[in-house]
Amino acid sequence: MVIDLVEKLPNLISTKVVANQLVRSGTSVGANYRAVCRARSDREFVSKMNIVLEEADETLFWIEIIIEKQWFSKSELDSIWKEGNELTAIFVSTLKTVNNRINQK
Repeated sequence: MVIDLVEKLPNLISTKVVANQLVRSGTSVGANYRAVCRARSDREFVSKMNIVLEEADETLFWIEIIIEKQWFSKSELDSIWKEGNELTAIFVSTLKTVNNRINQK
């Protein structure tokens, strides 16, 4: 969805900068999540999952910029916004669970 959104942005200098950042952070979520799935320990899992969380949050930031600049309406970005927030909530919940497990050892 991130790549599709970027391809629909207007062709302006400022949108190119935002588009570049959005593609980097948005695709980084998936790439880094793959690394999370291959973590060799709970501590490595937490470290990598924190990167995923940062990238997801940054992606939401760039989407906020797009809404504020009115390059798309909030309603047009509702599904990507909702999914980004849902994923962020899942990542936070997962981190809490694993951190609790680490702290109980």
